[in-house]
Amino acid sequence: MGSGKSTVAHLLVAQGAFLIDADAISRATTAAGGNAIAPIAAAFGQALIGHDGALNRDAMRTLVFTDPTAKARLESIIHPLVGQEISVQAQHAEQAGAACIVFDIPLLVESGRWRRTVDRVLVVDCLVSTQITRVMARSDLTAVDVEKIVATQATRAQRLAAADVVLFNEGITRDELAVQTREISGQFGL
Repeated sequence: MGSGKSTVAHLLVAQGAFLIDADAISRATTAAGGNAIAPIAAAFGQALIGHDGALNRDAMRTLVFTDPTAKARLESIIHPLVGQEISVQAQHAEQAGAACIVFDIPLLVESGRWRRTVDRVLVVDCLVSTQITRVMARSDLTAVDVEKIVATQATRAQRLAAADVVLFNEGITRDELAVQTREISGQFGL
């Protein structure tokens, strides 16, 4: 979160990769009419569904931080749905002859299964303080809120340990990030 992984993923797409964005898939499942809405309402109550029919993210975030079982229950609903859609998209990419499929996976290390599934892991890294600043700039979250979210995720050291390639996205411009991304793209068949 806030490292620049989605930016790098889109830069790889510009180099010819096919992108599968797990976060976008997850958001689609929890949007109004999404496949996760009915099971979420059944598991957590209608109060977790907003007036627009989508998951009330603020209410769910509050619940997750106050009920230790809520996160696991939510993930048990969303993750299988996301996994199914990722499989469908990967199959389409392979059938289309994609030279490289980029899986933008926010919780790659936490899930434990992706390391066995992908050929190589690229970690886009930055300082935790930078993550917090970036997330605050793009959302309505406070530093305390972002710190709570970061605390529930794999540590920076755990992410780096899972990496085959690390792109350090700290103190550089987007153009410099694009140059670094082009430089490593050959390691991914692009």
